Amino acid sequence: MQRSRIIVLFLAGVPLLFFGVFFIAPMCVVVVSSLAGSDNTWSLSNYVKILLDRYHWDILLLTFKLALATTLLCIALGYPLAYYLVRIVEHPMLRRALVILLVLPLFTSNIVRSFGWIVLLGRRGLVNDSLTWVGLIDSPIRFIGTETAILVGLVYIHLPFVVLTVGNAIGKLDGSLENAARDLGAGSSTTFWTVTFPLCLPGLLAGAIMVFALSVSAYVTPALLGGGRITMFSMLIFQQYSSVLDFHYGGALSATLLLMTLAMVAIAGRIGAVRAVA
Repeated sequence: MQRSRIIVLFLAGVPLLFFGVFFIAPMCVVVVSSLAGSDNTWSLSNYVKILLDRYHWDILLLTFKLALATTLLCIALGYPLAYYLVRIVEHPMLRRALVILLVLPLFTSNIVRSFGWIVLLGRRGLVNDSLTWVGLIDSPIRFIGTETAILVGLVYIHLPFVVLTVGNAIGKLDGSLENAARDLGAGSSTTFWTVTFPLCLPGLLAGAIMVFALSVSAYVTPALLGGGRITMFSMLIFQQYSSVLDFHYGGALSATLLLMTLAMVAIAGRIGAVRAVA
């Protein structure tokens, strides 16, 4: 009995220790640093500067707008793909191969994948060449340095997270519930919207929260595909730490982004809980 308790404490203590040392402690340092003014006294001047400056609000709104658009597009593309992989593809080997193709890009650095999109979306890239060849455009379109390019890159990078979480939820779904709905006279569409989709909603919500959090804090993809024309909040934080060397102000920006992201995630979780109860 004593030995089992020691094993449980060890298994629980090691992850908690790792979480505390590599996440809680650094965040505490950032928060404490953000509360220090220019004269190293306790002050909220950094947060007041952020909240009263319209420039920061514009960047923050742009960041959340792109993150929300990325999340919605990943849901719109990821749910049908997950449903296809789990329900339509019947051969196990083919399904396994498709899943491997889906997760394979995750083993490649975001920098490499972003550079790939720079090549594809460039003025002489494959996208412009294809549009010109089919006669849709007469001159190349500038994609790099636009919100569209950033959105394409973020969706491409984060789409597998929605597919995997939704696919896992669909795979664990009890098929007898759907069969019962059909036996009671429900059509395919009614069965999907009243049985399948609500039961898969927790997995969909988990994937959406994951994509939103990763998109809000993304740096590499917006920095490369934005072409220096578009600034997101993570890039502003990086500038304060690397170029301006204002660690107090950078810490305030980091804490602000974290708090607002947690607030959005909490709201989404609350909405999901209410829908689940309903």
